[in-house]
Amino acid sequence: MDITFDMFIETEVPEGEVIISRTDLNGIITYVNDTFAKISGYSAEELIGKPHNILRHPDMPKSVFKDLWDTIKREENWSGYVKNMRKDRGYYWVYAEISGVYKDGKLVEYKSMRSPVPKEKRIEMQYIYDDMRKAEGESVRMVTYLPYETYEKLKRITDEKSKSIDEIIDNTLI
Repeated sequence: MDITFDMFIETEVPEGEVIISRTDLNGIITYVNDTFAKISGYSAEELIGKPHNILRHPDMPKSVFKDLWDTIKREENWSGYVKNMRKDRGYYWVYAEISGVYKDGKLVEYKSMRSPVPKEKRIEMQYIYDDMRKAEGESVRMVTYLPYETYEKLKRITDEKSKSIDEIIDNTLI
C-alpha cells in the first residue's frame, strides 16, 4: 500500500479550455474529449466504461452529488462547482453544466461541459464544502506535519499490513 500525498497538488484548467464528457443514464462514461483526459491524468481508454465518480474528490460533500442526480433525473439541467481528483491523486476544480441528451424526445444519456474556475472562487468553494461536510457529519480534511521518521514508519506499516493509512489509524485509535 503506497502512501501518497499528491492530493494537495492542483492542476488548473486553462482558460478557454472546456472539458466535455458523456455518460449513460447510470453515470458510466461513454465519451471524453482530449482536454478531459489531459486534465484528469487518465487516458480516454481508461475513462470510457468507468463510472464518472472515479473522479470524485473526498472534499466533495455527498449532498452536492445527491442534488446533481436528483436534478438530472427530473430531466432538468444542473450546474455547480466540482473538485475532481486526478489519477495521480492531485485535483482540479471545474464549473460543471450537466444536461440530458434526447433522441426522438427520449432521454438517452447525459452530457457535461466543464470550464475553469477562478482562484478566488475555488478558495470560496473549498470553505463552503468544508462547512457542508462538517454540518453533514462527513469526514473532514486535516493537514498535519509529521517528523520524517514517523512518515517512514507509517509507510512501512501500510506496506506490511497492506492497509490504508485510514485503516491503520482507525485500528490504532479503537
